[in-house]
Amino acid sequence: MPKVLNILKCKCPNCKDGKMFYKTGNFLLLKAPKMNAFCKKCNFKFEKEPGFFFGSMFVSYALVAAEMIATAVLFRLILNFSYINVIIIAITIAILLSTFNFRSSRSIWIYMFYSED
Repeated sequence: MPKVLNILKCKCPNCKDGKMFYKTGNFLLLKAPKMNAFCKKCNFKFEKEPGFFFGSMFVSYALVAAEMIATAVLFRLILNFSYINVIIIAITIAILLSTFNFRSSRSIWIYMFYSED
């Protein structure tokens, strides 16, 4: 469970103390999250090679798909909203969670390839 919390908090996979991002971003202000190149605590390099985080786009896609499916199930099947309302709600949720998904997908991606040797 601590590994999941470290992923959600975007902590360094090496020392579990440093932060991966120095700016979390804000969708409403059109600010993207900014990532550190190295961990401030242990000097761990986050981007192993150019294009390393390209694969995190697939993780982000999976996160957004899961959010939209959960939204559709909740609002259409349980609360019986109309289809157009469900689509509007799902798109709104995807937009509002975009910076969270960006940070989480990169954190998940780096933890997938980190081994504690």
